[in-house]
Amino acid sequence: MMDGIETYWIWIAVGLVLALLELVVPGVYLIWLALAALATGLLVFVGDPPAAMQIVSFVFLSLIFAYSARRFLSDSPIVSSDPLLNNRLGRLMGETAVVTQAIDGGSGRVRVGDSEWIALGPDVASGQRVRITGHRGSQLLVEPATPQIESRPEES
Repeated sequence: MMDGIETYWIWIAVGLVLALLELVVPGVYLIWLALAALATGLLVFVGDPPAAMQIVSFVFLSLIFAYSARRFLSDSPIVSSDPLLNNRLGRLMGETAVVTQAIDGGSGRVRVGDSEWIALGPDVASGQRVRITGHRGSQLLVEPATPQIESRPEES
C-alpha cells in the first residue's frame, strides 16, 4: 500500500485513462496498453508483487496484447461496408456526366452533380452525356455514354 492508496487502483486508473485516450487519439494502440494496465491491476489485487515486477508484467502484457491483436487483425481484417467512402473519384466510376466544355483533342470539362471536373477522353460535343470510366489524378477519364436499349417482352 502506498500512503493509503492501494496500488491496484493506480493501475486501474492508468488503464481507464489510456482507454479514454484511445477514443481521442487516432490509432489502435493505446487500448492494448489500457488492457495491460487493467490486467496488471488485477494481478496486483490478487497477489501484491513488488513494484519492479508490476512494471515488468505491464511491459510484457502490453507486448503480448499488442502483438496478439496485430496478428489477429492481420489474419482476419475488418472489411468496410463502403470501401470507397473517402475516395470521391472512385465513387464517380460508372456515373454519367454532362459535357460543359467540349472534349476536343482529348480534354474538356464535365459536370457531375454540382461539381465540374476536367475530363479526358474522345472528342464529345458540349451538352452530350459521358460515362466516367476512371480517373488520372484529379482528372476524370470518360467515354461517350451509350443509350440504354430497353428490351421489351415479345408479344404473342
